[in-house]
Amino acid sequence: MTASDGTDAAKKRRLLILDDEPIVVKRLKPAFQKAGYEVEAFTDSAAALAAFEAAPADIVITDLKMEGLDGIGFLDRIKAVSPKVGVIVITGFATLETAKESFHKGAFDFVAKPFKLADILDVVTRLETFLGSDHAG
Repeated sequence: MTASDGTDAAKKRRLLILDDEPIVVKRLKPAFQKAGYEVEAFTDSAAALAAFEAAPADIVITDLKMEGLDGIGFLDRIKAVSPKVGVIVITGFATLETAKESFHKGAFDFVAKPFKLADILDVVTRLETFLGSDHAG
């Protein structure tokens, strides 16, 4: 059975990581590849947006504060392209206001830096469950 609409359970979920700090990208990318994801990582929001528009990912992890298009603007743009994309916002500048705005714009979760690798993997696992139930019906 071939499914081009993404219903093939064996299909790897595509994950896009965007953070203007190269160390964060360098830390997250191999961890998610090891967990079985197809990962694209960016330190530039314009490049990440162009890549997402060309081939939308299933899950996006984005930093909040960046030069140019910030995380909230990026979230807006990718949700316009793919409303079902699961988005996790990470930031070193966590406030109640920015968390509320992220959720209002459609983020699944909001994670403050510094975070443990296990914590971000757990959030993505919860998001996977949520996306699975969302697609089930």
